[in-house]
Amino acid sequence: MATTHDGRTWIITGASSGLGLALAEAALAAGERVAGTARRAERFDGLRDRYGDRLLAVGHDVRETDGAVAVVQQALAAFGRVDVLVNNAGAGQVGAAEEISDAGLRDMLDQHLFGPAAYVRAVLPHLRERGSGAIVQMSSQGGRMSFPAVGSYSAGKFALEGWSEALAGEVAPFGIRVLVVEPSRFRTAFNASDVLRQAERNTAYDGVTGAVRANMTEADGVQEGDPGRAAAVIREMLDRPDAPLRLPLGAEAVRNLTRAYRRALDDVGAWAAVSESADFPGMPPAVRAF
Repeated sequence: MATTHDGRTWIITGASSGLGLALAEAALAAGERVAGTARRAERFDGLRDRYGDRLLAVGHDVRETDGAVAVVQQALAAFGRVDVLVNNAGAGQVGAAEEISDAGLRDMLDQHLFGPAAYVRAVLPHLRERGSGAIVQMSSQGGRMSFPAVGSYSAGKFALEGWSEALAGEVAPFGIRVLVVEPSRFRTAFNASDVLRQAERNTAYDGVTGAVRANMTEADGVQEGDPGRAAAVIREMLDRPDAPLRLPLGAEAVRNLTRAYRRALDDVGAWAAVSESADFPGMPPAVRAF
């Protein structure tokens, strides 16, 4: 992974807003180069005015997976190299399982799994050839725990995390690192009423999901997470050889994931004897390659 900041080049999807924008601004301010994607390239006009040709603005919807190769090729043509891929583009969705349509569920998977996977496949040949690089997967605390009304969003993030955990082992021998970032609430447009998607409400679930729906929208503008500080933390992790695979981001993420991990470990311990009883008696422990 490149550590000479003036030579580092980024591809950041969804770089015109939220944490993607914070990362793009931090990189550009440090003299680095960014190929940023957004569904509408004109959303980068302000950044282009400030940073000129160190920003390559590309219009691309990550759900159009066939376009990922072209974006990577444009970045390589403009800058000659890519050091960091940040899969950031995505959106939230609120609704109980019965309220979310097949199309709504697929859309979460398209944005949070298939889109990132296409970018990884497109950039990996270049990173492998260079023998260095980093892939940052912007997940969520909702990629390791979930609760009513956010199942479709968590489905995409859980899938991204499982895929990325395997990816990390596959690319490590080539000098490529994977960082899965698990933010809590940050002061971005994620919770804005015109951004956060809401499934058509089934009143039968009002007592289960009503408070969650209200809380998700009420958080807009008062989230405790600072995008600028988040970008600084992510940049620091890319320069640390001891960085973890998964990085909870924000105090709420630390609290919630600590509680979720402890509860899961308690369940494994409490039911271990029952779980183990499903094996053939007297079998030796399994031997695996991992």
